[in-house]
Amino acid sequence: MISLTETAQVKVKTMLDQRGHGLGIRIGVKTTGCSGLAYVLEYVDRVEEHDQIFEFDGVKVVVDPKSNAYLEGMQIDYVRKGLNAGFEFQNPNERDRCGCGESFRV
Repeated sequence: MISLTETAQVKVKTMLDQRGHGLGIRIGVKTTGCSGLAYVLEYVDRVEEHDQIFEFDGVKVVVDPKSNAYLEGMQIDYVRKGLNAGFEFQNPNERDRCGCGESFRV
Protein backbone atom coordinates (compact mmCIF):
# COMPACT_ATOMS: atom_id res chain seq x y z
CA MET A 1 0.00 0.00 0.00
CA ILE A 2 1.07 3.55 -0.70
CA SER A 3 0.10 6.38 1.67
CA LEU A 4 -0.36 10.08 1.07
CA THR A 5 0.02 12.53 3.95
CA GLU A 6 -2.68 15.11 4.61
CA THR A 7 -0.36 17.87 3.38
CA ALA A 8 0.21 15.98 0.11
CA GLN A 9 -3.53 15.38 -0.28
CA VAL A 10 -4.23 19.10 0.00
CA LYS A 11 -1.47 19.91 -2.53
CA VAL A 12 -2.74 17.35 -5.07
CA LYS A 13 -6.31 18.65 -4.72
CA THR A 14 -5.07 22.21 -5.30
CA MET A 15 -3.03 21.15 -8.34
CA LEU A 16 -6.00 19.29 -9.85
CA ASP A 17 -8.31 22.26 -9.20
CA GLN A 18 -5.85 24.61 -10.91
CA ARG A 19 -5.51 22.19 -13.83
CA GLY A 20 -9.27 21.99 -14.17
CA HIS A 21 -9.51 18.22 -14.77
CA GLY A 22 -7.97 14.89 -13.89
CA LEU A 23 -8.65 11.85 -11.75
CA GLY A 24 -5.58 12.16 -9.54
CA ILE A 25 -1.86 11.49 -9.78
CA ARG A 26 0.10 8.56 -11.14
CA ILE A 27 3.27 7.50 -9.35
CA GLY A 28 5.71 5.14 -10.98
CA VAL A 29 9.36 4.38 -11.53
CA LYS A 30 11.56 4.56 -14.60
CA THR A 31 15.06 3.31 -15.29
CA THR A 32 17.48 6.25 -15.22
CA GLY A 33 20.22 7.99 -13.31
CA CYS A 34 23.30 6.81 -11.45
CA SER A 35 21.47 4.44 -9.10
CA GLY A 36 19.09 2.92 -11.64
CA LEU A 37 15.55 4.08 -10.83
CA ALA A 38 13.76 7.41 -10.52
CA TYR A 39 10.27 8.34 -9.38
CA VAL A 40 7.80 9.61 -11.96
CA LEU A 41 4.84 11.69 -10.81
CA GLU A 42 2.23 12.90 -13.28
CA TYR A 43 -1.44 13.70 -13.61
CA VAL A 44 -3.72 10.82 -14.46
CA ASP A 45 -6.73 11.31 -16.69
CA ARG A 46 -7.42 7.66 -17.45
CA VAL A 47 -6.94 4.49 -15.41
CA GLU A 48 -5.57 1.45 -17.23
CA GLU A 49 -7.05 -2.02 -16.72
CA HIS A 50 -4.34 -3.39 -14.40
CA ASP A 51 -3.60 -0.18 -12.46
CA GLN A 52 -3.91 -0.21 -8.70
CA ILE A 53 -5.82 2.71 -7.21
CA PHE A 54 -5.36 4.11 -3.71
CA GLU A 55 -7.80 6.80 -2.57
CA PHE A 56 -7.27 9.32 0.20
CA ASP A 57 -10.12 11.72 1.00
CA GLY A 58 -11.10 11.89 -2.67
CA VAL A 59 -7.53 12.02 -4.01
CA LYS A 60 -6.62 9.07 -6.22
CA VAL A 61 -3.07 7.74 -6.48
CA VAL A 62 -2.69 5.36 -9.42
CA VAL A 63 0.17 2.86 -9.73
CA ASP A 64 0.96 0.52 -12.61
CA PRO A 65 1.68 -3.14 -11.71
CA LYS A 66 5.40 -2.96 -12.61
CA SER A 67 6.03 0.05 -10.38
CA ASN A 68 3.94 -1.27 -7.50
CA ALA A 69 6.62 -3.80 -6.53
CA TYR A 70 9.15 -0.95 -6.04
CA LEU A 71 6.73 1.35 -4.23
CA GLU A 72 5.07 -0.98 -1.71
CA GLY A 73 4.88 0.77 1.69
CA MET A 74 5.94 4.19 0.36
CA GLN A 75 4.66 7.41 1.88
CA ILE A 76 4.32 10.54 -0.26
CA ASP A 77 4.53 13.87 1.53
CA TYR A 78 4.61 17.48 0.39
CA VAL A 79 7.28 19.45 2.23
CA ARG A 80 8.54 23.00 2.28
CA LYS A 81 12.22 23.55 3.16
CA GLY A 82 13.24 27.19 3.04
CA LEU A 83 12.45 28.46 -0.44
CA ASN A 84 12.05 24.94 -1.87
CA ALA A 85 8.86 22.89 -1.86
CA GLY A 86 7.95 19.60 -3.43
CA PHE A 87 6.85 16.03 -3.04
CA GLU A 88 9.04 13.82 -0.90
CA PHE A 89 9.06 10.04 -1.23
CA GLN A 90 9.79 7.92 1.84
CA ASN A 91 10.23 4.44 0.42
CA PRO A 92 11.18 1.56 2.75
CA ASN A 93 12.40 -0.42 -0.30
CA GLU A 94 15.22 2.01 -1.13
CA ARG A 95 18.69 0.69 -0.37
CA ASP A 96 20.40 3.93 -1.32
CA ARG A 97 20.19 7.09 -3.42
CA CYS A 98 22.68 8.69 -5.73
CA GLY A 99 24.55 11.76 -4.54
CA CYS A 100 22.33 14.21 -6.42
CA GLY A 101 19.16 12.59 -5.01
CA GLU A 102 17.57 12.05 -8.43
CA SER A 103 17.69 8.26 -8.52
CA PHE A 104 17.59 5.33 -6.13
CA ARG A 105 18.28 1.61 -5.91
CA VAL A 106 16.22 -1.17 -4.31
